[in-house]
Amino acid sequence: MQLPTVDYTAENAAEQFVESLRNTGFGVLKNHPISQELVESIYKNWQAFFNSNEKHDFLFSKETQDGYFPPEVSEVAKGFTKKDIKEYYHVYPKGRVPAQLEAEIREYYRLANEFASTLLSWVQEYAPADVKAKFSIDLKDMISNSEQTLLRVLHYPPMTGDEEPGAIRAAAHGDINLLTVLPAANEPGLQVQDKDGGWLDVPCDFGNLIINIGDMLQEASGGYFPSTIHRVINPTGKASDKSRISLPLFLHPRPDVVLSERYTADEYLNERLRELGVK
Repeated sequence: MQLPTVDYTAENAAEQFVESLRNTGFGVLKNHPISQELVESIYKNWQAFFNSNEKHDFLFSKETQDGYFPPEVSEVAKGFTKKDIKEYYHVYPKGRVPAQLEAEIREYYRLANEFASTLLSWVQEYAPADVKAKFSIDLKDMISNSEQTLLRVLHYPPMTGDEEPGAIRAAAHGDINLLTVLPAANEPGLQVQDKDGGWLDVPCDFGNLIINIGDMLQEASGGYFPSTIHRVINPTGKASDKSRISLPLFLHPRPDVVLSERYTADEYLNERLRELGVK
């Protein structure tokens, strides 16, 4: 089974996209408005940053969660004991960014965030009436002016052979947020778990945009939109010599947004960050 690819310019794109999200937890879009040239340039320029010592000047802050997270503090996925094989940089609206990378990454953040509002409107439009009734406000309004939406620049380094046995680039996990918007990475490896527990390769054709459901949308929809378990597996053969850069945008509501009778967005996020050991 392949994940279906939806043409953003098709007449019924919104309906097809939401159907794919509902059935697989993922939507793959082609012919979307995010500039491929911009994404390729970001990949190239951030690869140079991760290859440099400058990254250590931007070490992350526990209070603000912005900046550079080195491999030794990388996440341990919920239910796992081994750290993922990756390093990454957190870009927030008011966070620190290296001067030479700032204009480009801020422009991408703005464009992707705008586009994400459209996708959330699609989800809202094609959700059943009883699910819509659960949303405390319109989904797109949950992220409006949010300073919590996170752009993560991820670097999976080449494999050295010295990795901890059993560790992979990103162990199976669900995302915390509403939706995650991800341009296809420069190398394959992303897989999504199907309903039978098997793993499907996510298409990594450059130019595709990959969207998955996070735990907050699952919570807000009463489970109608299932949060997607996914992972990034280790490359083999010649591909193991290559870095992999990935650029997920995690759509987070403002802290005061009510997700459900159990949680505000702030309560939900802080609970999960404590579980991950980064707060």
